Amino acid sequence: MRFRTFAAAAAISLAAAMPSWAADNLDGILHIALAGSKVPAAGVLVMRNGQVEDQAVVGLRRNDGKDAVTLDDPWVIGSTGKVMTVAMVLRLAEQGKLAMDAPLAQMLPELAKGMRPEYRKLTLTEMLSHRAGFPRDLRNSKAIDAYFSDKRPLGEQRLAYIAAALKDKPAVKPGTAFSYSNTGYVIAAAIAEKISGKGYDELMRGEVFGPLGMRTAGVGNTRDGQIRGHSKGKPKLVMKREADGVPEMLAPAGFLHMSLADWARFNLDQLAGAKGEGKLLSAANYQLMQTAQPGSGSGLDWGVQPSIAGRKGPVLVHQGSDGNWLAIVVLFPEQGTGVLAVANAFEDMGADQVLNGMFAKLFPTLAPAK
Repeated sequence: MRFRTFAAAAAISLAAAMPSWAADNLDGILHIALAGSKVPAAGVLVMRNGQVEDQAVVGLRRNDGKDAVTLDDPWVIGSTGKVMTVAMVLRLAEQGKLAMDAPLAQMLPELAKGMRPEYRKLTLTEMLSHRAGFPRDLRNSKAIDAYFSDKRPLGEQRLAYIAAALKDKPAVKPGTAFSYSNTGYVIAAAIAEKISGKGYDELMRGEVFGPLGMRTAGVGNTRDGQIRGHSKGKPKLVMKREADGVPEMLAPAGFLHMSLADWARFNLDQLAGAKGEGKLLSAANYQLMQTAQPGSGSGLDWGVQPSIAGRKGPVLVHQGSDGNWLAIVVLFPEQGTGVLAVANAFEDMGADQVLNGMFAKLFPTLAPAK
């Protein structure tokens, strides 16, 4: 699969050595960062003191058209949506509908007989912190292609995917070490769907999007008339195989869209939660999400770092892409600051350089030097 991991540090660290931009406003920073790239459009939003300080978008919805992006447009945020799936699952746990430490074989007994024995005792906490030992995706990558044309309900597709994934040999010994995987998120969604009787999209609207007022947030790709992702210099309008992007069945692992402002609503709640003032979850569950698990640099599902690009942490980071978009979020909980950046293209069109250009200017304003 083309989902990207939360580990944004390697890419962002390059920003520390880049020159400061002459412009001192977000619109100017965006224009300069985009200059000379093939990225059609990008957006950036800065959070400070519990609110959006500023945001800007620049460019075209499609590079074969003339429609300019607007602040209300939704962007696909890739694997940065994993933390939202975590929040939904934790909400159900707080309601007593599921247990984070229950064994997988107990939560999905209909699949217990067919799963590898070493997976049967895995917990949601292990799966959502990438400590379950699962391979990143199905070892038979070509099997993913069938899901792009699958007409079964998405919940049925997820169960079929899980049944196959639980037969795959582990990448590492389950429960012992970090091994990034999208599979754990599909399993968590399937468990949530089973105990609630609701689909993933309905659960996200009821438990995350609705409570936080995220009106533009939704599952899957953007539509015609909205911003579209790009690869190899062209808009990606049709997805027929794994090389094109992500099937909607895998949305719990990171296939959500929303405006910058709605993306910020979730991350502002995470910053508030770090101070015991969040709206969605208990203080203990914010701490669980934002604390690295034993032997891992991952919380649920935040990348947790002591610093980034020469700036003092702690830092929560996540990067996401389906190969057609690039989205990165960086939060400094102790400072109460953060930045969201997104482009409707990927690294083959220079999106990483565009986002790093913005971070080079913004990071020094968000956290002190380490």
